[in-house]
Amino acid sequence: MKSISLDITKAVSFLKAGTVEAYEPQVKAAQEALENGTCPGNDFLGWLHLPSSITPEFLAEVQACADVLRSNCEVVVVAGIGGSYLGARAVIEALSNSFAWLVADKNNPTILFAGNNIGEDYLSELTEYLKDKKFGVINISKSGTTTETALTFRLLKKQCEEQRGIEEARKVIVAITDATKGAARAAATKEGYTTFVIPDNVGGRFSVLTPVGLLPIACAGFDITKLVEGAADMEKACGKDVPYADNIAAQYAAVRNGLYAQAGKKIEIMVNYQPKLHFMSEWWKQLYGESEGKDGKGIFPASCDFTTDLHSMGQWIQEGERTIYETVISVEEPERTLLFPHDEQNLDGLNFLAGKRVDEVNKMAELGTRLAHVDGGVPNIRISMPKLNAYYIGQLIYFFEIACGISGNVLAVNPFNQPGVEAYKKNMFALLDKPGYEAESKAIKERIANE
Repeated sequence: MKSISLDITKAVSFLKAGTVEAYEPQVKAAQEALENGTCPGNDFLGWLHLPSSITPEFLAEVQACADVLRSNCEVVVVAGIGGSYLGARAVIEALSNSFAWLVADKNNPTILFAGNNIGEDYLSELTEYLKDKKFGVINISKSGTTTETALTFRLLKKQCEEQRGIEEARKVIVAITDATKGAARAAATKEGYTTFVIPDNVGGRFSVLTPVGLLPIACAGFDITKLVEGAADMEKACGKDVPYADNIAAQYAAVRNGLYAQAGKKIEIMVNYQPKLHFMSEWWKQLYGESEGKDGKGIFPASCDFTTDLHSMGQWIQEGERTIYETVISVEEPERTLLFPHDEQNLDGLNFLAGKRVDEVNKMAELGTRLAHVDGGVPNIRISMPKLNAYYIGQLIYFFEIACGISGNVLAVNPFNQPGVEAYKKNMFALLDKPGYEAESKAIKERIANE
């Protein structure tokens, strides 16, 4: 079986000779700290050997629940925010027909995502759309009190019960939550919902290979066994005993830290030439941004969809401030074949492309852009995927996860906490006069009045 691969040659050329090799002791120590549980945040390392620990019986349990939803629902709404939805959405979007919402599919329910914003129009339009639909809900929240998700679930639960009846609703509402505590667990127990557990030692951004991601992906009709198999194979390929030069996660962690510390590259742009990977970049942005952006440190994770964004961001990337580098995800072989047609009039002057696969044009755009950006002072890392399927996406997910853990340890931050995320919530609750926030409410309202 093939594997994803890493090419760092167009990034190493921007570093002093021997830089990547010099990072070997730090990178090995960082990975050892993960394995030994001696790093900061060591109570959130449940993802580290998760792929190899998932049993066929557990996958069968997840699939059985998915099959109940699939057979009883036209639409399944996934309610969650951040890591509670981005991983699932990344995989589903990558594997789905690009025009899935327009294609009549009798075999698979439509998967929608909500609970990730507080947009009144969005939620109103969602509830309006669902009025004549047989829908179910997967509610993903460890606490059950995250504002965006809890608000959305309250709306959807009420609508589902009104449209389908309370007993039928209980069959098509699933809770993925804490094992024993929290509002979502209490509600699920009271209502008798099918439940799955978010492991205490797996943070949200690392949770795509738990039921948080696996259940929605299975509901969409994709092979979660292959997804986990790919991740498990990458777990082996990036193990601590794999030689440093052969460990692509170690190499990626070393290069990005070298570019940051030595070459002044503060921004990493995740680039794809396959539109289906847009949400994979969104998942990656949370994974690295939330893991490394703390203590006044961290590479800023950004993303672009090429060639689309070459017509909006290409100028800045080519000639703007030289604080950036690119990591390109390239898919070697698309699922479909489409040949560029010949045109007798040739008014657009494109007959020189006649008979070529569209993907060949795309690949030459990728190569040409890579050469231009490197010439313009932008280091370039390339990750190559043989095909866009569940197995290789599983590989990609685990590759980014383990590289993130290693990279965060090299940077000397805690890759597994997110203390800064709570600041806006505290202010929001104070402004909304949430019980228990009286002192904060008074202080922040006085501050606003005086500004």
